[in-house]
Amino acid sequence: MLRVAVPNKGSLTESASAMLREAGYRQRRDSRELVIEDADNGVEFFYLRPRDIAIYVGAGTLDVGITGRDLLIDSGASAQESFSLGFARSTFRFAGRRGVATTVADLQGRRVATSYAGLVDGYLRERGITSTVVRLDGAVETAVQLGVADVIADVVETGSTLRAAGLEVFGEPLLRSEAVVIRRVGAPADPAFEILARRLRGVLVARQYVLMDYDVPAGLVEQACAITPGLESPTISPTADPGWKALRAMVCRESTNQVMDDLYALGARGILVTGIHACRL
Repeated sequence: MLRVAVPNKGSLTESASAMLREAGYRQRRDSRELVIEDADNGVEFFYLRPRDIAIYVGAGTLDVGITGRDLLIDSGASAQESFSLGFARSTFRFAGRRGVATTVADLQGRRVATSYAGLVDGYLRERGITSTVVRLDGAVETAVQLGVADVIADVVETGSTLRAAGLEVFGEPLLRSEAVVIRRVGAPADPAFEILARRLRGVLVARQYVLMDYDVPAGLVEQACAITPGLESPTISPTADPGWKALRAMVCRESTNQVMDDLYALGARGILVTGIHACRL
């Protein structure tokens, strides 16, 4: 039975469980449940602190984990990213008082406060920068004001919290993180994992695309295919009227309305859009 670690709390939890449900897996109904067995699909789910997941997977205690790329790198565990899941995105940046630093090179000899000491220390070492990394739990915005550090490294969204603390970001982002599926480094091929991966990737595609059906004059099929090329090619079917053809193609969800406008301007009619609940490509 495949053993999968799922975040027990935090921003990753709800999205990870929702994706697994869409992939056809049983998930817990009560947040107090820490282990769920899905016998029909041959999977056992363990609900753990997001920071601990990479440790368990890297040690081989669990086969697969869903966690943040930031937490994976910060852990230093012998686990690696298999593929990303497209949610819980975040950006890590350095920040300090104006004039303290403008580039990463300016951190030489400085004190850097962060909740992700492993991630930050590795980032600086790779660039040959020697700094004192101060590990703090929770918010680190006040570290500079309290004299604990010269700069901080933290997740930055709008930057409003940093500005309120008198700080501003500088340099390039340390990391762009998101939820990822991880496995132990050197883990052998596992058919059960491949099934899980195909299901999750199917959910990702289903969320990103829709099916578009429409009728178009036979002489405009080539131009219509250029507008809706699909993932491989559109399906073209005859209609009762020999002067028209029916086409079906997968279209990126974000561009749905623009594509419909383009098709209508071309001469297509009866344009219908259908959501995709699951797929295998």
